[in-house]
Amino acid sequence: MSTTFSVSNEQEHVEGIAAAKAALAEKRCIVLPTDTVYGIGADAFSAQGVAMLLAAKGRNRTMPPPVLIAQSATMDGLARDIPDEARKLAEAFWPGGLTLILHAQPSLTWDLGETRGTVALRVPNDETALELLGQTGPLAVSSANRTGNAAALNIEQAQQQLGDSVDVYLDGGPRGEEGDDVLPSTIIDCTGQHLKVVRSGAISIEELRVVVPGILDLGQDAPETSA
Repeated sequence: MSTTFSVSNEQEHVEGIAAAKAALAEKRCIVLPTDTVYGIGADAFSAQGVAMLLAAKGRNRTMPPPVLIAQSATMDGLARDIPDEARKLAEAFWPGGLTLILHAQPSLTWDLGETRGTVALRVPNDETALELLGQTGPLAVSSANRTGNAAALNIEQAQQQLGDSVDVYLDGGPRGEEGDDVLPSTIIDCTGQHLKVVRSGAISIEELRVVVPGILDLGQDAPETSA
């Protein structure tokens, strides 16, 4: 049986954060608000928790979840060989709607699925999410919906899709203004020779190129180099 807490209510906020921490410690899943859409989360270092997250979404191990962190300083503990351009993007757009795919630290004892040695990291711009992350450490978080359906923009949409597969729902109100399109985070692959957009989203290519002029847009090939 799942429990819902309204984090805009001071008492429920405190109780909700405590309940979410307890559920995560027990290798269970929660739903939390982020600055983009609602997310389903699990302890990033719990193989059981991540497996439950993937099962709740109807997703297999070939689609590993991103990892949310509380601050950019955590990036070095989770990723290696981080390009300077990736650090510039993190400095410019974190907290915010930007996800960076990086080479994972090989020493990490986690199992996010078939990541091919990479990890997708983001610092969300949401007070509740950041408070929880600050107390729990990195969380594997994917959009709170069944795979193939629209991402949940409010807690009711998340509950309708995920039901009792989630122990704790943290209700932070609707995402975005009524009638507005809420965009997911922009995802950048930082593991190759050139940084490249692999999902368009909340941060536009024009904004990205102010910081990293040579970043490749979705579907754009790297320029040929002369011999």
